[in-house]
Amino acid sequence: MSYLEIDNASVSFGPVSNRTHVLSEINLSVEENEFIAVIGFSGSGKSTLISLLAGLQEPTTGEVRMDGKIIKEPGPDLGMMFQNYSLLPWLTVNQNIHLAVKTVFPNLSKKDIKDKIGHYVDMVKLSHAGEKLPHELSGGMRQRASLARTLSLDPKVLLLDEPLSALDALTRSELQDQILNIWESDKRTVVMITNDVDEAVLMADRIVPLTMGPQATLADPYLVEMARPRERHTLNDHPQFKRLKSEITNFMMGLNKDSKKSTQDPLTSMPDIRPKDFTLPSANIRLKNNKTPLRSRGS
Repeated sequence: MSYLEIDNASVSFGPVSNRTHVLSEINLSVEENEFIAVIGFSGSGKSTLISLLAGLQEPTTGEVRMDGKIIKEPGPDLGMMFQNYSLLPWLTVNQNIHLAVKTVFPNLSKKDIKDKIGHYVDMVKLSHAGEKLPHELSGGMRQRASLARTLSLDPKVLLLDEPLSALDALTRSELQDQILNIWESDKRTVVMITNDVDEAVLMADRIVPLTMGPQATLADPYLVEMARPRERHTLNDHPQFKRLKSEITNFMMGLNKDSKKSTQDPLTSMPDIRPKDFTLPSANIRLKNNKTPLRSRGS
């Protein structure tokens, strides 16, 4: 039995007569301390999938389990890091983390809470910015603060919903390295959602494509067998990186191409109904059809 499992789960929304089927027959098994990347196009249902794992979304059918127990609601064991920063704007970095720690560990002493905050703020290299408000931070710093807050809850599973997608390339690379360093030194089970093939190959043990929606499902995974730590500076020359990048990119582009072929042109499916002509008749037509000239009317 795997540590984290999605067992034949589907997700649909709307009334029974007109349901939108977002995910269909999803099956995923994640081993403890494994790093999984789910890759897919925008709108394919990636965020719905990560919400299933986080307990934020119940499956319409099927089950989601962690350590053999059905996940029915969110909890501190499932650490979620969103696309946006989700920081309370009126609290400093330290205060945002303090609120989370105090809520999850109400019996922790003030000293232990302070030490915990300091440990994770230092881990993401934000010790100099602990007393700053979110609006005083750059996008990358806010995302580091969000990561520190998530890690401070000691989650058994770390769920990353495209947390780096809004960052510039240099900041994104820096945070990728930080997440990998944290994962390698403090092993946790990680499921990351991404639409970046390079990011997936750099970070994950396995890469699982999500097919195009609606009724998206998971395709066969790609195993990443490159040794760790992986050096991004030499990654482009690694033969397995080249192979995986080519295979995954071609597979995803094939999904996109097939999806476009199967999508009916909305213009061709519209009914051929012409609107009524409300154009006023011209003066010439009125003269032709009227025996009495216009100038003699009323005389």
